[in-house]
Amino acid sequence: MSSMPDAPVPHATLANGVRVVVLPMPQARTAGVAVFVHTGSVHESRVHNGISHVLEHMAFKGTRERDVHRVNLDAERLGAEVNAHTDKDHTAYTMRGLAEHAPQFVRMLADIVRHATFPEDELAREREVLLQEVAEVEDDPVTIGYHLFDHLCWGEHPAALPVIGQRRVIERVSRADLLDYVGRQYTGANIVVAAAGALDADAIVREAEAAFGDLPRGTPNTVPPATYAGGTRTRRMDGGQQTHLVMGFATPPRAADDAVHDVAAAVLGDGMSSPLLAELRERRGLVYHAGAHVDRFEYGGQLAIEASFAPKHLDPVLRETARLLRALADHVDEVDLERARNQLVVRLWRDEERASTRIEQAALDLFARGAVPAAAERVARVHAVDAAQVRAAFERMLHAGASVAITGSVGRGATPRVQEALSALRG
Repeated sequence: MSSMPDAPVPHATLANGVRVVVLPMPQARTAGVAVFVHTGSVHESRVHNGISHVLEHMAFKGTRERDVHRVNLDAERLGAEVNAHTDKDHTAYTMRGLAEHAPQFVRMLADIVRHATFPEDELAREREVLLQEVAEVEDDPVTIGYHLFDHLCWGEHPAALPVIGQRRVIERVSRADLLDYVGRQYTGANIVVAAAGALDADAIVREAEAAFGDLPRGTPNTVPPATYAGGTRTRRMDGGQQTHLVMGFATPPRAADDAVHDVAAAVLGDGMSSPLLAELRERRGLVYHAGAHVDRFEYGGQLAIEASFAPKHLDPVLRETARLLRALADHVDEVDLERARNQLVVRLWRDEERASTRIEQAALDLFARGAVPAAAERVARVHAVDAAQVRAAFERMLHAGASVAITGSVGRGATPRVQEALSALRG
């Protein structure tokens, strides 16, 4: 498996649909290996919301051949780190250690992904851990702000479901439920094995074939496109003295090869010299934190603006943010555009130096578009974005309407105040 720098990154596909991608990092002494499963909260029903996250926790509690202690010890004897995470559109099981041990990592991760036994006693204990995690989330106004924001953006689409899930699901999910979910979701068509480092690509493919080659193909998990809704939600949360804002708009999905909205977000609020930070923090002292970024998934994307500030500053923060958005729909300063493009380019090349980032991006690209663009292609798309495109992107977003979530210390009448402040967005 080799490629030219500007060509798509090659990958191998096993007979049962498992895809294997190896990203060369010849200068690295360590390597990252991960198994990505194309299942997350967006693939769940409301009745089972959170089962992907429960399963990820339980996968480490023992396999057919190894108990929970042995799973951890086998990794740590090699000096390796083993971890996992669940997101809206995927679940990932990862290991990082010496490059020479990468083939062993494939086998060890396959054992966790394919042969977890979900012991009843471990499930009972892990429920308590998961419920404590839910409680922590419920106490965090920023996380709750993003939950509300997702609901506003996507309405009844499963994209609005929280990754952590529902208490009632965690409390009642059974070992049989987990085994059934693995059987349906953890199939060849929904798995990517990704590795990055100074590795023998053919050796990794052989290990993946040995570990996953007899897995049933299954059916690729798909998600219908999400229709953007928009609106305003507030939630008062006692115990804090800050107000937290998440405001944003719909953007194209991951497969759209869109760099315009990434540049738009960076123009608005990436770095202390950006208009958002320069105006709200440096000039006016209204916020202690603010920024803008884009999250992109198969079903759609979001440009999100977040800010945290004293409750008395809600109205001026809303007014100034709305004013800045309207101004960027009318004019984009060339210096701001240059700054934003260069910030994104540096970030793209920096990500090329991080094994964990590279393998996750590669897996998500394979799930969303069936190919992995070269870094040089991504950089070229960023450089090609001009001011007219950024202005047009802001104009389209403002015309579609904002989604605004406000949490924390929120006074009465916040919703009409938001609507009043945003009334000038459409020009």
